[in-house]
Amino acid sequence: MKKNKNKNLKTYNPVTASLRHTVLVSKDGLRKNKPLKSLLVKYKSKAGRNSRGVITVRHQGGGVKQRYRIIDTRRDKYGIPAYVKSIEYDPIRTARIALLHYTDGDKRYIIAPVGLSLGDRVESGENAEVRVGNALPIKKIPIGSEIYNIEITSGHGGILVRSAGVFAKLQSIEENNLALLKLPSGEVRYINSDNFATIGRVGNTDHANQKLGKAGRTRYLGIRPSVRGMAMHAKQHPHGGGEGKGQVGGISKDIWGHRRGTKTRKNKLTDKYILIKRTGQRVKK
Repeated sequence: MKKNKNKNLKTYNPVTASLRHTVLVSKDGLRKNKPLKSLLVKYKSKAGRNSRGVITVRHQGGGVKQRYRIIDTRRDKYGIPAYVKSIEYDPIRTARIALLHYTDGDKRYIIAPVGLSLGDRVESGENAEVRVGNALPIKKIPIGSEIYNIEITSGHGGILVRSAGVFAKLQSIEENNLALLKLPSGEVRYINSDNFATIGRVGNTDHANQKLGKAGRTRYLGIRPSVRGMAMHAKQHPHGGGEGKGQVGGISKDIWGHRRGTKTRKNKLTDKYILIKRTGQRVKK
């Protein structure tokens, strides 16, 4: 294995053609024992199919057998301190997870932020200290802070900003019980300031710098090959058919015949909470 300037990444000697370009995130410092059995459930791959067995999401299927780790996104043990017992790998998500041991004996997994270490104390609640890993109502968090695991509906648990290396920026807190956030997508929107969020940015920031190196590694992840529309028959894709290696011609379309760039946003009721779309376009009020 080669030495890399970034200690979180590891490269390999080119013993094979695929290893020449492989760059993976190092798992040094992660717990090597088996995960906590009481927080594991079966995870069945849907292979991109719905209840009728029809493929609704292409390029999915196969992959390594995995078990799902139950993550505490609600952080509803208010006022009870916990200590970080281990930082672990999670095969289902890009982020790392942290195992918390609460002082009342309970054990839970959370998404681990950057800077959270073994033995650190974390807490949640309105009176929790403003510190990395602690969960507080957004109105209790200082303006300009980096936050993640953000609730949209109070008490339902965080669903925004949970991927590796991402964070949202708290820009302001308005008088009408709304907080203005800038999300990783570039969207600027309002969220109820009573909703909970966790301070910090999601860990495993070097996930985006990985190079899988070979096709087999994508198959381990459950990603099947994609085929160009031009290489298909005319019945299979709007770009298919034709004499020889013909050009697409006309408007570029997807496999269902929809024009590329067609707007797919359906929930217009939340437009009033969006100030700037992820495209950079300001929403007209």
